Amino acid sequence: MNESGRLSGSKLDEYQLVSYDLAYSSAELAAARVFCDFAENTTTTGELEEQLALMFCAEMVHNTKGRLAARRNEYGLSPEAFTTAFESQATQDFVQTYQQTSQLVDLGKLMLEQDGHTVDAQLDEDKQIMRESFQRFATDVVMPKAEHIHRDDLMIPDEILKPLVEMGCFGLSIPEEYDGLLVDGKEDNLGMIVVTEELSRGSLAAAGSLITRPEILSRALLAGGTAEQKQHWLPKLAWADPFCAVAITEPDFGSDVAGMKLKAEKVDGGWVLNGAKTWCTFGGKAGVLLTLARTNPEPGLGHKGLSMFLVEKPSTDGHEFSHKLENGGTISGKAIPTIGYRGMHSFDVFFDNVFVPDSHLLGGEAGLGKGFYYTMAGFSGGRIQTAARANGVMQAAFEKAISYSKERKVFGEPLGNYQLTLVKLARMATLMTASRQFTYAVGRLMDEGKGQMEASLVKLFACKSSEWLTREAMQIHGGMGYAEESAVSRYWIDARVLSIFEGAEETLALKVIARSLLENAA
Repeated sequence: MNESGRLSGSKLDEYQLVSYDLAYSSAELAAARVFCDFAENTTTTGELEEQLALMFCAEMVHNTKGRLAARRNEYGLSPEAFTTAFESQATQDFVQTYQQTSQLVDLGKLMLEQDGHTVDAQLDEDKQIMRESFQRFATDVVMPKAEHIHRDDLMIPDEILKPLVEMGCFGLSIPEEYDGLLVDGKEDNLGMIVVTEELSRGSLAAAGSLITRPEILSRALLAGGTAEQKQHWLPKLAWADPFCAVAITEPDFGSDVAGMKLKAEKVDGGWVLNGAKTWCTFGGKAGVLLTLARTNPEPGLGHKGLSMFLVEKPSTDGHEFSHKLENGGTISGKAIPTIGYRGMHSFDVFFDNVFVPDSHLLGGEAGLGKGFYYTMAGFSGGRIQTAARANGVMQAAFEKAISYSKERKVFGEPLGNYQLTLVKLARMATLMTASRQFTYAVGRLMDEGKGQMEASLVKLFACKSSEWLTREAMQIHGGMGYAEESAVSRYWIDARVLSIFEGAEETLALKVIARSLLENAA
């Protein structure tokens, strides 16, 4: 702690490795607790749920022991405390029982028999209808176009966009009074999670990430927008008229929001913006950019000198744009070539004397200096939504791994007959189910106005899990998994971005999770 009684950031940085491992172990432990609660409270027989939960818990204990053992002294754990926690006979027996090869093999065989179906999600009737509706759309409309969009680096076509608008996809986070789908303004994170998961199963970039930006912008507006701004913008966002994007990250500042320096200078009737933003996803197609800018250049203000603007621009389908705006100035952009996550395209965006009227300062005069807080309000749902995206990509990869294991013969036997394949499938099933139930549980918490810390935990856990699972699905495909014509190669590449955006895993682990754990323990 520093002199003011707060946790010292510089001191914490001296322990980044142990802090990161502590954060991930906490995320894995939280997932295990949720999984056990789910298995205990299931409305079905519960046998498979219990087996999956216990197998996941056994692996979690083994993983955590490995992380802590190498640096036990740095965690302040005495040999006696470590032995009590991880080396008691009961703990060893538990891990041995639920991680033995025969258990994993039997579960792998069951997954093949059930075509990858794990357990019932335990959703209510409304959410199940939502799931089935978007599941059909992902299978029938998105999947047939996903590979073409990825390989040819295309923009998302209207054949995907228009039906999703009609299905109300973009109004999931907007109250009914503003023409959205939220009843009486109540939160429905779980509904958003279910929709995101199914669309991401179809394609992360061509469908699964479409509702992230309207989610962020609508939350920011609801948190700080004036009555006039809410009335004007929220109905438009609900019907994707226009599409929107978020311009937060800058070339020299990623997750360090307080360091942002795109400049906004006050002029008669508004503000003039100069500077650059990067990783502005959907920035070309978008007709409005939620833009964070520095309205007070006073040194030392940090995030308190930031404000949020709604910058309007023409919509463009190409990889580059340059528009002279009617109000004054030029806004231009160029898509960043990426190995995956194609379809929406992420842009470098340049603001050259771009005039923004006072009416487009989020919150009006009262919003000056509050841009950081509106950013946090906007991104509060982004982390849980990213966990849902990870679950959808995992589901798609798991389905492909199951089907290929049945079809592909190696040395005269189906690939799924081999022990190592079955073990892989079993571990994939436990990890994916744990991640899904963890995400649902946090979504329900957030619907009650809680769960901000848990959203960071599940984002960290789900995104790391998706990298491992898609890698294993790709490995099961062998050489075909490395071929661009195989969908699993796209799943693996797309999964890689999940741990980077909406809060890089290192930032989440060190600046959010570990800090919170240590502050609460102090």
